[in-house]
Amino acid sequence: MIEIKRVKTKKDVRLFASYPVKLYKDCPYYVPSLRSDEMNTFNPKVNASIRENPFAGFLAYKDGELVGRVAAIISKEDNANTGVNAVRFSRFECIDDIEVFKALLGEVEKFGKERGMDIIHGPWGFTDQDREGMLTYGFDKRSTYATNYYYPYFCQRMQELGFEDESKWLEYDFTIPEVPYDRMDSLVDRIKKKYSLVDVSETMSVKKILTLYGDEFFETLNQSYGKLDGYVPVNGDVRKNILDQFATIINPKYISVLVDKNGHIAAFGIVLPSICNPLIKHKGKLFPLGFIGVLRSIKNPKELEMGLIGVRDEYKNTGVNSIIISRIMRNVVGDKIQRIESNPMLETNHSIHQMWKFAEYEIIKKRQTYKKKIGNLIK
Repeated sequence: MIEIKRVKTKKDVRLFASYPVKLYKDCPYYVPSLRSDEMNTFNPKVNASIRENPFAGFLAYKDGELVGRVAAIISKEDNANTGVNAVRFSRFECIDDIEVFKALLGEVEKFGKERGMDIIHGPWGFTDQDREGMLTYGFDKRSTYATNYYYPYFCQRMQELGFEDESKWLEYDFTIPEVPYDRMDSLVDRIKKKYSLVDVSETMSVKKILTLYGDEFFETLNQSYGKLDGYVPVNGDVRKNILDQFATIINPKYISVLVDKNGHIAAFGIVLPSICNPLIKHKGKLFPLGFIGVLRSIKNPKELEMGLIGVRDEYKNTGVNSIIISRIMRNVVGDKIQRIESNPMLETNHSIHQMWKFAEYEIIKKRQTYKKKIGNLIK
């Protein structure tokens, strides 16, 4: 017998946060989320998104044993922007049992139907900075800090339940050049001079950059990604949530923030040190010892994960991205970084794929979201 329980108590939250570690305990490709981040999902003081959007977490029990979890999110802003009444499923993990799939996703459907929704889709998060998409290719590759791993049975079960394909992403493994992209130097100098651009990351600390340009960073982000599938603009207190989550793992050698003559951000690029190994070792826990490994990985990384590249509209198609890539890759080569992996890039985001046309890479993973009309799973 399958029982669904809504997350209400502190114990429920702990079980919700820790369940994926149990599910993937024997999987070498799974990278845990930070346990504190998962716990804070249910804390309105930390997670501003649940103060503004309907949200619930659910746990599935079969014969008294915890066998799955899922969250339901209604993104008011995305629904208003798209004109679609949709409920998102997120943080979805469970055993390979079609009845458990039906029970968990059916609870998300019910949550959405009670609030007037017509569509269920996911995995999506609260914003585009959250984990999204279900793995469909590359099951023998380790996840990144910013993505979820999924066993192959997940996408098989989604198809069996009649879900349709929605948004799709690709993930790259880049070949690191033996020498910096020296051929780009003259181009970089010309573009900097033409548009009077200064890379403040060469002279400012990360803390100062975030203090001076934090809001403009998100404005540029919203402008750059605003038209992409499922994108929810990052505004209000959510900005602070994201800064708190990612600022601590930024290494200043692998960022670039271009500011124009008027003191405004023209473009930015962020590549993050991989903290996967210490997260795996300590099962997503920072304390008592996990934070030491994380700090070491940030300060002296061996692997990097592509974060974000954002360009303001007035600087698109000007080549400013070459300035960003040149600075970061020079440090990558100089530091003898062993590996760079992208995080998911939408197949339809042609500009981001075009940006890497000069680089050597291999597509190592694919992921997607699924959608379905509400009504078929609810008993």
